[in-house]
Amino acid sequence: MKRRFFALFIIASFGFVGCISEEAPANDTALETANAAMADSSNFTSIQWIDSVKNLGRLMEGQKAEVTFRFKNTGNKPLVIASVNASCGCTVPEKPEKPIMPGGEGSIKAVFDSNGRQGNNHKTISVSANTLGTQSHTLEFDVEVVGKQEGPKAVNDASKGL
Repeated sequence: MKRRFFALFIIASFGFVGCISEEAPANDTALETANAAMADSSNFTSIQWIDSVKNLGRLMEGQKAEVTFRFKNTGNKPLVIASVNASCGCTVPEKPEKPIMPGGEGSIKAVFDSNGRQGNNHKTISVSANTLGTQSHTLEFDVEVVGKQEGPKAVNDASKGL
């Protein structure tokens, strides 16, 4: 009886080990690429921000607005955006997952949730990239959030993602 359980255990173990994939998940590969680009200054390139400051105008509380910051790789190495972080939880930024080739353009998008954010809001997004000079960049946007009681005329194109 013990031999059967032992044999069954061995067979199950091989079956379990055989199911484990040796391929790295895509996120791990992207993280490794970003870390390598940031660690070796010979991989640094240059970036030109097409727009790094935006004014979204007025937005009715409770609405979400998308903001896009465009950039161009003006260097001769692939540009890797290693990380993007917002100044608060009301803004969720998204970075390009693949490197931007020399001469290519890319964008960083962010969604601002105006819920509970009445008044003037100044938000920043910190960007880390494999760039010459400094690897830290700051993107900014301003938006005025008006209360729901002020009515629909308080909403402008900002809610349409400009």
